[in-house]
Amino acid sequence: MRNILVTNALPYANGPIHMGHLLGYIQADIWVRAMRAMGHDVTYVCADDAHGTAIMLRAEANGITPEAQIANVQKEHIRDFDGFGVHFDHYDSTNSEENKNRSSEIYIKNREAGNIAIRPVTQLFDPEKSMFLSDRFIKGTCPKCKSEDQYGDSCEVCGTTYNATELLNPRSTLSGATPVEKSSDHYFFKLPNFAEYLQKWTRDEGRLPVSIANKLDEWFDNGLNDWDISRDAPYFGFEIPDAPNKYFYVWVDAPIGYMSSFENYIKTKRPELSFEDYWKKDSKNEVYHFIGKDIVYFHALFWPAMLEGANYRTPTGLFVNGFLTVNGQKMSKSRGTFIKAETYLQHLNPEYLRYYFASKLSDKVEDSDLNLDDFVQKVNSDLVGKVVNIASRCAKFINTKFDNKLSANCAEPELVQSFIDAGESIAQAYEAREFSAAIREIMALADKANQYIDEKKPWALAKIEGEEQQVHDVCSVGINLFRQLAVYLAPVLPTLAAQVQDFLKLESFDFASTKTILVNHEIALFQPLMQRVDPKAVTAMVDASKDSLAAAAEPVKAEKKKEKKLRRRLNLKSVRQK
Repeated sequence: MRNILVTNALPYANGPIHMGHLLGYIQADIWVRAMRAMGHDVTYVCADDAHGTAIMLRAEANGITPEAQIANVQKEHIRDFDGFGVHFDHYDSTNSEENKNRSSEIYIKNREAGNIAIRPVTQLFDPEKSMFLSDRFIKGTCPKCKSEDQYGDSCEVCGTTYNATELLNPRSTLSGATPVEKSSDHYFFKLPNFAEYLQKWTRDEGRLPVSIANKLDEWFDNGLNDWDISRDAPYFGFEIPDAPNKYFYVWVDAPIGYMSSFENYIKTKRPELSFEDYWKKDSKNEVYHFIGKDIVYFHALFWPAMLEGANYRTPTGLFVNGFLTVNGQKMSKSRGTFIKAETYLQHLNPEYLRYYFASKLSDKVEDSDLNLDDFVQKVNSDLVGKVVNIASRCAKFINTKFDNKLSANCAEPELVQSFIDAGESIAQAYEAREFSAAIREIMALADKANQYIDEKKPWALAKIEGEEQQVHDVCSVGINLFRQLAVYLAPVLPTLAAQVQDFLKLESFDFASTKTILVNHEIALFQPLMQRVDPKAVTAMVDASKDSLAAAAEPVKAEKKKEKKLRRRLNLKSVRQK
């Protein structure tokens, strides 16, 4: 048994969960469930990323405190994750005392090790709001092509990148005031101190996808720069120790939230676990972060450097997923394809989406497409037409003709054994995060099971006098094959698996349980397990998304600006802006 800690990227506490977010959370949840089904001890934690200027301003606009703002959003996030069967052992907030203490500790250790520098930085300051302005709160005229209404870091017309202080005719998007230049001391993490360490770390086998490691080489080739880890008041976050009115930039305490969430989990739910056993320098336990490719830079450079500088262990591996498109295009509010988790749950079974995502996902850092027509066809064909169909074809005979009890003997031991033997490669595919390969193998087995039932035709045998035993044997084999498939699909379809476990009256539904063939075994009355996807429900979901997200999607463009230069160098599509 392996001891494993799994985390997901922390959702920002400034808005709802949508389909693009869910891709990574569902991927992680499937992996966690699969590893547990193999007998490993897996702890799965997450938290809301609760700090930053954006949250402070959103709370101000809503007329509430930042604490109330993040508490409201956290309830919505937990509701949506639960709705999709993404079950964290503990879901926390980065605005916790544990995270504050751990962030201060890691900062102080790095400061004592000589990894912190202080120097003045000249920025644009809003005299009406009395605050320094990040690039996304400044607009003006491009200094090169003279295009108007451009943000403070780059021009969307000519593509030039620049400092906000170079912008012509700048104005604050918060107040409309003309910003003034003002100097302030900032605190920097000396990332170049870790250049040699990080080059080796990113190339350790299994640590990062090779494609990501190759892309990060561009940063090493160009030379790493110090990282500004401070923000001036007013700012919603943690004050830097011994630096009044200076606050940790959100990307300092956000990943430390992995540690503090785990710490809170131990305190409140599993006191027998030890924080040090997972985070000390020489720990043999495993730690994995599931993240989107837009935040690789922070997780593959800053995060391991901060941990190394504070004498903590670093992640065993980063599992990186791509972005989600819908119908081959970027999610769009006008087309109704920018779909909130809440909206989906109002119209469709969440296990449909879990299955569809699983059928697409691999260990490659590739974008995934949610094609809604293909979604309907695949779920109806695979889950309803193949898997659930096996049980519905066989169970009625066991229920009505054989007193709910399977045959005392397995009539096709070699066939059932072939399904049992397939479990090893399916488990390997799950562990390697080759979910699409696992799904293909499971569906091939489903085809094989349906072929067996089609050949034996129990419905025809039931009409022939004297063939009762063969009907009993054939349907019992069918139920055994269905059981194998349900266990293999359990990480993807936990709700369906729980229903099947109840139907089959089984105490265990992990992978090891498949080794025993069910003979002379009592089952419950069969109940319908899954309905076909109604295309009208998909249309209704899209229509509802057009209405409900018209206003909510407006800030998205601004939210992606600040790290545009970083984005281009990494060939990424977006970086969370806080």
